[in-house]
Amino acid sequence: MTDGNYRLVELPRFLDPRGNLAVIEQFSEIPFKIERCHWIYDVPGGGGREGHAYHENEELIIALSGSFDVVVRLPDRDETVTLNRSFVGLYLPRMTWRELTNFSTNAVVLVLSSKPYSDADYILDYDMYLKLRNNG
Repeated sequence: MTDGNYRLVELPRFLDPRGNLAVIEQFSEIPFKIERCHWIYDVPGGGGREGHAYHENEELIIALSGSFDVVVRLPDRDETVTLNRSFVGLYLPRMTWRELTNFSTNAVVLVLSSKPYSDADYILDYDMYLKLRNNG
């Protein structure tokens, strides 16, 4: 990941024979206050979700169960990050185009967001995203 705008975040974890525990704290492991939390599940194996970016929202995406790929589309290339550990998340700052693909059967995705849901914050058209990114 050479763009520097997004990064993997290894979460603090506590190993215990009774079951392990991972922790996320706002402004500690992630650089934002958590305003929204949602999860994605029951995506057919091998399937994916349409891509988008946000004007303002930041995210941390975690594979709570199973695995999937996050394709981050940069102006000159695509980079793929595989998430398959429940203690590793992918931090995505605002104005980062991403697509979720290649879901394993029964994968569960946790998404922590810096903003409450707002339809107006979504950028759903990649060409529009490129124009907005280039015009800064």
